[in-house]
Amino acid sequence: MVTVGRALRHATERLSHTSDTPRLDAELLMAHALGASRSHLLLHIMRDPVPARFEALIERRMGREPVAHIVGHQEFYGLDFEVTPATLIPRGDSETLIDAARALFPDRAPPRRILDLGTGTGALLLVALDLWPDAQGVALDASEGAVAVARRNAARLGLADRAKIELGDWTLPGWRDHLGLFDLVLCNPPYVESGAALDPDVADHEPHSALFAGAEGLDDYRRLAPQIRALMRPGGAAVFEIGAGQAEAVTALFALQGFAVALRRDLAGRPRALVLS
Repeated sequence: MVTVGRALRHATERLSHTSDTPRLDAELLMAHALGASRSHLLLHIMRDPVPARFEALIERRMGREPVAHIVGHQEFYGLDFEVTPATLIPRGDSETLIDAARALFPDRAPPRRILDLGTGTGALLLVALDLWPDAQGVALDASEGAVAVARRNAARLGLADRAKIELGDWTLPGWRDHLGLFDLVLCNPPYVESGAALDPDVADHEPHSALFAGAEGLDDYRRLAPQIRALMRPGGAAVFEIGAGQAEAVTALFALQGFAVALRRDLAGRPRALVLS
C-alpha cells in the first residue's frame, strides 16, 4: 500500500523541478484530494492510503498550473477567498497594503467608506470591511468574471450587505462620477511592463489585463494619479501597490498631484506600497 506520507515524499521530488515550494504544494494538493485541512493531514493521515485523485492534481501542478487554481481558493490576511483564472491570485506581499491602511487609523476615527479599485477576488476590500465592521465599501473591476468572483466571496464571508461590487473601467470617461467620496482608497493596479518575462505559473494562468500596464508598467498610475483626490474625503488617504523598481517613478506621479507620499515595504524589505495623503 502506498501511504500518504510516501506519496508526499515522491511528489515533492517531482515538483522540485517546477516549484520553489514543492513540499508545501504537495501537502496542499494532498489535503485537497482528501478533503482535509493541511494540519489534519500532517497530524493524523500520513499513514493512510493515498487517494486516487492525488496523481492528477500533481500532474496539473507539474504543468505549472497554480495551486490556488487547482484547489480553487487562497488565504489572504486570515480570510479564505475563491480564486479562478478570471482573477489574480491574492499574494502575501499585498497584505502590506492592509497593514499600511491599518497604521493610518490608530488614533482617529476608522474609515466609514472604503473604495477598492481593480478588486479582483475582492480581497483588499473584504479584508478591510472585516477589520472595520462599521464601514461600507465599493469595489470596481473591469472584468465581469472578476466581479462575479468578488461578489461570491463577499456573500460567502457574510459581507455582501456592506460591499457594493460593480463593473467599472477607469480608462473610460465618467467612470468615477457616481461613486462619491471615501475615507480610504485601496488599489493594486496592473503594473508589469509589457513583454516582461514572467514565470509560466503567472503568464499562462493569470489574466493579462490585470498584469500588464504598458512599456514601463506605469500606464494605470498615470491614468489614476490625476483622479484620486476627487474620490477622497478631506483627511482621507489612499494606498497603492507598486512593482519592483517603481517607487521613484510612481511617487513622482502622485507628488505632481499634490499628494504627500510615504513608502511602505513588505516583509522581505522590498518597496511594496505607497501611502497617499
